[in-house]
Amino acid sequence: VDVNECTSENPCTQTCVNTYGSFLCRCEPGYELEADGVNCSDMDECSFSEFLCQHECVNGPGSYYCTCPSGYNLLDDSRSCQDINECETRNFTCTPQQTCFNIPGEYKCLDPVRCEDPYIQINENRCMCPAENAGCRDQPFTILYRVMDMVSGRSVPSDIFQMQATTRYPGAYYIFQIKSGNEGREFYMR
Repeated sequence: VDVNECTSENPCTQTCVNTYGSFLCRCEPGYELEADGVNCSDMDECSFSEFLCQHECVNGPGSYYCTCPSGYNLLDDSRSCQDINECETRNFTCTPQQTCFNIPGEYKCLDPVRCEDPYIQINENRCMCPAENAGCRDQPFTILYRVMDMVSGRSVPSDIFQMQATTRYPGAYYIFQIKSGNEGREFYMR
């Protein structure tokens, strides 16, 4: 008569399966059977692949979970991270005069545009040099301010933005140039 070792002595640390004349040990999901055939040890699922989690994988007993950096939420798939738009959720500390600008993982408070003489402000991001002002003779007619975030890790070269001249003002000519901020020559125009 077969002796059921699983009920009489249960040598396994997790699950015991009786067989004719012997027994087998099995482990719960997330654990693996050690070389002794009896003990179970935790599997480090995070070491299997670097693509289990978008940001960071944390191993736990019998399982793993994913975490996101500050300023991001973990999505319903439990592995992907999404930026929290603090400007939309109104979770920012900008003054009423400043503009909240969302960037990956955080936000920035942008001061309002200030037009320098002889320019006058037309709206929140455009300055105009009136044609009747003699100081505007060799100056651009308008200056338009735009803010954009550039995420690091982009493949280069890549187009960041495009500007196009218009035929709206007959006789006008256009000069495109990087006025400042390119001392390291990281940017160029074509």
